[in-house]
Amino acid sequence: MTLVLVTGGTGRAGRPVVQRLHDAGRELRVLSHSREGTIDGVEYARADLVKDEGVDQAIRGANVIIHCAGVPSFGRDQAMTTNLVRAARRLPEPPHLVKISVVGADRVPVGGLGKLMFGYFESMRATERAVEGSGLPWTTLRATQFYDAVALIARAMAKLPLIPVPSGVRFQPVDTGEVADRLIALADGAPAGLAPDFAGPTAYPMADLIRSYLEAVGRHRALMPVHLPGKTARAVKDGANLPAGGASLGHRTWEEFLADQKG
Repeated sequence: MTLVLVTGGTGRAGRPVVQRLHDAGRELRVLSHSREGTIDGVEYARADLVKDEGVDQAIRGANVIIHCAGVPSFGRDQAMTTNLVRAARRLPEPPHLVKISVVGADRVPVGGLGKLMFGYFESMRATERAVEGSGLPWTTLRATQFYDAVALIARAMAKLPLIPVPSGVRFQPVDTGEVADRLIALADGAPAGLAPDFAGPTAYPMADLIRSYLEAVGRHRALMPVHLPGKTARAVKDGANLPAGGASLGHRTWEEFLADQKG
């Protein structure tokens, strides 16, 4: 039986991957830095990918690695992926390494003030390069922002009496569960290199996402358009963060996601 190792299996991206693999009766192990396991019957291995502690033991015997671990920091994200790749290369049989990334990682130039809002794109591209040059069989899936992450940001912004919203910026967020399904399907297939982008069915101006969230939770706030200067903002306004041609699209809508939150 194929042993699937999931890194970051207690985080936003990894949790639904783990749940689906467990429900399907797959042989499974989760690499986690600090959190204890929450799913009965799943093996959790504690390791620190940033410090490269316990990684060799955690990935021992893995045939497939789904790499969902990440932190919003350029150096730490890169170190995590580099250390995972190094350990995977020491295995007797090279595993299929499947990595989650972000749509636009190669098309959003990050610099100056853009690093504050969009530095994640630069960080993800660096981790992609580590996988591409690893010598391992690999697949990278670039997905757009997750619905629950958008909702988390909107919830924080809703605490303000006046919400600043970047003007001219659109997002095409996607359901986390559908991303998990896509990652698993890719992991079960042959290494594909860079897979088609994966996004939700609809692109929305950021202001519309905030308004619909406020309506769903019964809050009333004024929105203030804010102009973002610089090359990063220009690229995002031009759609560099949106899926490229040939992308695969999920089916669950933002409106359906919000309706479930109310329930």
